Amino acid sequence: MPTSHYTFHRQLDKLFEKFLKLGSLVEDRIRKACECIKTKDPNLIKFVATSDYEIDQMEIDIEEECLKILALYQPVAKDLRIIIAIIKISNELERIGDYAVSIARRVGDFARDVTTKNMEYQPDYDEMAKKVITMFKLALDACAYQDADIAHRIFILDDDVDDLRSRHYAEVIEEIKKHPEAARRLIDCYILARHLERIADRATNIAEEVIYLVEGEIVRGEFA
Repeated sequence: MPTSHYTFHRQLDKLFEKFLKLGSLVEDRIRKACECIKTKDPNLIKFVATSDYEIDQMEIDIEEECLKILALYQPVAKDLRIIIAIIKISNELERIGDYAVSIARRVGDFARDVTTKNMEYQPDYDEMAKKVITMFKLALDACAYQDADIAHRIFILDDDVDDLRSRHYAEVIEEIKKHPEAARRLIDCYILARHLERIADRATNIAEEVIYLVEGEIVRGEFA
């Protein structure tokens, strides 16, 4: 085996390890953001709301490493698809990290607002949060094992999350009709559901990239 070929694959393996580490870090932030919704723990809220720099920097490092490998080795076929997928999925992971931060900050606003505590409407995000976490975990597994079958399972759950988001929207509209004075905070309740749905959408994007990586088939938008 030529030395350059061995060096390329060793660097690609290290890159993939760093990529999976980024995925695990983002998963931790999603779980903590969902815990913020449930517990309103101020310390946890502060941690999630201010810790995205680590994800941002790791995503930049991964992209720079991908560009170096592309320039040095000019990979083709599946090796090229792997690097392109890592770049695209890392960007999705960084955006998911941003949504986790947004969730924590919005929950923090709720916790500091006395009018929120007096609201009759107290939405339950548990089912939605669990499905979103499951979708993201499946997305990571699909990446780790380069398994298109796992990726396809994500699309079914995405429909469930969309339905739950629509349910939250309908509930908020009804509450605004009854309590227009609380419209601002009620809209914030819906935006939390919207953030969770956007995480699910990004997990779906990751699934599409995995399918392209494994099967060489672009399926973007087919499962919307």
